[in-house]
Amino acid sequence: MHAHDPLWVKIFLAIHISAGAMAFLLAPVALATAKGGKQHKRWGKVYLWSMGVVAATALPMAFFFPVRFLALVAVFSFYFAFSGYRVLRLKELARGGNAEPVDWIAGVVTFCSSALLAWLSWFRPASIEVLPLVGVVFGFIGMQGAVGQMWSFVQKPKEKMFWWYTHLGNMIGSYIAAWSAFSVVTLTRVIGNHWYVWLWPTMVGVPAISLTTAYYRRKFAPRQKAAV
Repeated sequence: MHAHDPLWVKIFLAIHISAGAMAFLLAPVALATAKGGKQHKRWGKVYLWSMGVVAATALPMAFFFPVRFLALVAVFSFYFAFSGYRVLRLKELARGGNAEPVDWIAGVVTFCSSALLAWLSWFRPASIEVLPLVGVVFGFIGMQGAVGQMWSFVQKPKEKMFWWYTHLGNMIGSYIAAWSAFSVVTLTRVIGNHWYVWLWPTMVGVPAISLTTAYYRRKFAPRQKAAV
């Protein structure tokens, strides 16, 4: 930010930083509290809307500066949080229920913006200020997340606890995306524009999601009765 930047940019940046700091602090709080409890729900909602404010303020600022990569990342980082929250209201999918229009709209918008991110990163990297490989990786992550979510609306989940795994994975996924954006904005100024500065949160976070999901799958697996 510079002294001659418009007032609206300074205001948006202050809101963006405040909401981002709140999201970074509250995600671990929500994860640490008892799942399904009052505190978990409260802080989870605050985290969700903090991410919404981060995305809403990032979009106009990204086109002003411009940093189009962060604008497109903001879309799917919020989508992961949004879909992680929405799946709690879609538990009936496993029993033949249906998604609502807002779920489809969010998925389509995220898929399109993520596809645009991947395409621009590979064919027009200078226009989006990103390393080509990094942008493609993020684009495919966003597309995969959106397609996976929408596929569950059509091909209904068989597992009763599908919503738990989706909620956990998507919420952590949104946190990974937030860390990625933070890393790009801050660490590149210190250690340079290297691919690992962009991708280290993904390399740490994806295995964490896999391990945590595997833990809960074992926990929720039907217990076999001991032979008499």
